[in-house]
Amino acid sequence: MNILIFGGSGFIGSHLIDSLDNTVDRIISIDIKPPKNMIKNVEYIQADVRDLSTLEVFEGIDIIYNLAAIHTTPGHEHHEYYETNIVGAIEICKFATKCNVKEIVFTSSISVYGPGEDQKIETTELKPSSSYGYSKMIAERVHRDWQRSDSNNKITIVRPAVVFGYGEGGNFTRLATLLSKGIFIYPGRKDTIKACIYVKDLLEVISYAKEINRGEVTFNGAYNHGYTLEDIIETFKKEYFPNVKTVLVPKFIVLLAAKTFRLFNAFNIGIHPDRVMKLVQSTNIYPDWLVQHGKTFDDGLVKALADWHKDSSGTFK
Repeated sequence: MNILIFGGSGFIGSHLIDSLDNTVDRIISIDIKPPKNMIKNVEYIQADVRDLSTLEVFEGIDIIYNLAAIHTTPGHEHHEYYETNIVGAIEICKFATKCNVKEIVFTSSISVYGPGEDQKIETTELKPSSSYGYSKMIAERVHRDWQRSDSNNKITIVRPAVVFGYGEGGNFTRLATLLSKGIFIYPGRKDTIKACIYVKDLLEVISYAKEINRGEVTFNGAYNHGYTLEDIIETFKKEYFPNVKTVLVPKFIVLLAAKTFRLFNAFNIGIHPDRVMKLVQSTNIYPDWLVQHGKTFDDGLVKALADWHKDSSGTFK
């Protein structure tokens, strides 16, 4: 088995390489950035997915993983999301055809659904509200068009929720850091649903979906429990930060802060109003496809934090 990974230097890509290292014959990692830690026997190539015209053609590649994306939102100019996420999808699909690769795994995003408190499943109408969400929705179409161009092609599309784990450096890492200070302030509410999944569990469900896929599969990569912010904080507290004190800031203060930052955003004060609003908005994403196929994770968060705690030597970094 020979694997080609676009975005192999990223968080998910690095974990994917770790999981495949001893199970495949060849791994080629292509990324615009060099890896933080190079793994022996992995071929690392620096390239920009926006233009793969000069990339050498590889023989005998069985699967392409397209993990490459600009995703931090807000954080980039609008055109950057489209240039990397859409043009990159077009280039990768063209490259797959050039290399005669018949299978692609693509990481999309739950941002394709847009904001809202209502629960979303895979068949929910897509209503993205951000450039990132729009770019991922169009990139999905690009991959489906590639799959439909040849009856032998296979596409697996996963829409991951918040992915956490060793080396993440994102939302969950920031939560753990705040809890380590001994106090946590709930921003406006405790019942905000935050769809999430541990990186190793995400890779497990991708592998599961890929194995039973016969042409095209699109599914949500999230735990079926629907953890709230309070669930997440209390799980952290119970095992790792038992002395943490929690405080609830009224929701109207958070909303007022968002309006204030929107008013003064032109002054580039460094706090984006959309980031403030995310604190009180749910991401209520349900993995209906996985549940229908019997793929669920009992005590997923508890087990995930325990594994992450072990991998990071107790630091949650």
